[in-house]
Amino acid sequence: MLIGDSKEGDIMAVTIKDIAKRAGVSYSTVSRALNGIGAENTESRKNILRLAQEMGYVPNQAAINLKKSRSYVIGLYFSTISKMTSPFVLHDVLTGVYSVAGSKYNVVVKGIDMHEPGTLNPSYFDGIIVLSQRSEDMEFMNEVLDKKIPMSVICRAVDVDAPNVTTDEALAMERAMDYLLENGHRNIGIIEGNPGLDSSRLRRRGWRTSMTSHGLDPDALPVISGNYRYASGYTAAKQLLTFRPTALLCFNDEMAFGARTAIVEAGLKVPDDVSLVGFDNWDMSGYSDMHLTTVERNMGEIAREGARVLLRRLDEGIVDNRRIYLNNKLIIRDTVKNLNVEERKPS
Repeated sequence: MLIGDSKEGDIMAVTIKDIAKRAGVSYSTVSRALNGIGAENTESRKNILRLAQEMGYVPNQAAINLKKSRSYVIGLYFSTISKMTSPFVLHDVLTGVYSVAGSKYNVVVKGIDMHEPGTLNPSYFDGIIVLSQRSEDMEFMNEVLDKKIPMSVICRAVDVDAPNVTTDEALAMERAMDYLLENGHRNIGIIEGNPGLDSSRLRRRGWRTSMTSHGLDPDALPVISGNYRYASGYTAAKQLLTFRPTALLCFNDEMAFGARTAIVEAGLKVPDDVSLVGFDNWDMSGYSDMHLTTVERNMGEIAREGARVLLRRLDEGIVDNRRIYLNNKLIIRDTVKNLNVEERKPS
């Protein structure tokens, strides 16, 4: 059955939208029923199939063929290294994605900030993983959704109709500051990250919450913003050392290692003179001559889970648009001195 006049060029085929309107259900419910996806209840599905037959619904063969013609390409989009993304974070993410998807899919890595809006080709990608660190990434993510490309978003919490894998960075940094305060430190210098990144905002919230919960004024501490790079940690530490801090809290491990260089150049020792805490737990933090106390944010596992939920949709038709929080862990090593313990002097 066709709706409208039967003149050539003026014929409208029955669509999924027409069936949904007649059945009083959503477009996605009809689509899933017609494609045998999901666990729609039997009566609802029978009714949809009956209406489709009565209304003369004919599937668009071109669309079916397009769906069957897969590219086996997954895009990994991120803010380029020159803009924001740490090469160490990108390495962990790439390794994680490849470990899950690399045997079946080609992974193409691209920069969000290099993308020209409106040029995304939905026939090129089976799916896209977005390593998101900025609110500005929403424009790109909305384009992905508008183009109907399956997507998962990792690293930061976002409000999108897609799987979202992240960690609670505020809580993690709160625990890191708690640890310093519990060890008697009060004069603490803070080396923050790029002000434009969500991670910086969340980590700032974390250490300030810790100070407040201990009855201390967070505004009393000296704070310098770095850019998550070694050199910025070095420069920031040189400035903060003029305040004679007993500890430095760094927003990532790379800046912590830069800070350590500045501490040594000043003739001081870690942790005897200045304690040091980082964030991320990148590889050398546990294997260098400085065993850094830090927060483990397992970006490799975040990337693996982001790839898993995307592949479940691509390969099994399972749509799971939850926000998934993975655990962070405070890794206590050798760079924090306990100021509560009085050193015994020889009699």
